[in-house]
Amino acid sequence: MEYQTILYELTDNVATVTLNRPETLNALTQQMRAEITHALGVAGKEARVVVLTGAGKAFCSGQDLGDGSSAANLDLERTLRDEYLPMIRAIRECPVPTICAVNGPAAGAGANLALSADVVIAKESAYFMQAFSRIGLMPDAGGTYELPRSMGAAKAMGAALFADKITARQADDWGMIWEAVADEAYSAQVQARATYLANGPTLAFKEIKRAIHESYGNDWGAQMAQEAKRQGKLGKTRDFKEGVVAFLDKRPAKYEGR
Repeated sequence: MEYQTILYELTDNVATVTLNRPETLNALTQQMRAEITHALGVAGKEARVVVLTGAGKAFCSGQDLGDGSSAANLDLERTLRDEYLPMIRAIRECPVPTICAVNGPAAGAGANLALSADVVIAKESAYFMQAFSRIGLMPDAGGTYELPRSMGAAKAMGAALFADKITARQADDWGMIWEAVADEAYSAQVQARATYLANGPTLAFKEIKRAIHESYGNDWGAQMAQEAKRQGKLGKTRDFKEGVVAFLDKRPAKYEGR
């Protein structure tokens, strides 16, 4: 696919997907959703970590209400089912770790696009907003799933009902994201985190992702059984053997991702 609304770059096993409609604050169009979905599929095969970020001063302002038919004629159920769901699933189910680097405001579906990543790192000057109720809608793109699980039902309900801005620092303090970083240190921190994951035990990361996602639907016994099964699988990998040898040799491990 030839990308027109995003940028894709692969460097040192890090795939960077950049939303590239800065003139609209990277508002999501049908084409952009298709391109993000495709790019995540490619990245999952050729990279060891994916960084999703935005061009310009915003991460993503949410749905582009001027895309296609008028707002009155939008088939939101179809759009969510056929366009948003594949995009969010591509991020959540990507076989390698995903980092959302929130470089500026993330509003509406843009906020929930960010929260679908494994790790969210935000500039302190960035903010998140569940803006849906301001136009008579409810949070979508996974918001009603992610928010109560990350910051609790009380904060999630308030965020959805009042549509207040949630600063990056608040999001960090409430457990909504992994970390808020001072603007001047943000780029270096994103790079450092991405490099760490790109050089790490890829298969272990894959199993960590799956185990945590599946835990929401398991009781304690089922989850313990899954842990045993997955750990047994990882115990037979080259990366595990390398990790043990490196630990005993008191040197950094050189993981191959297998």
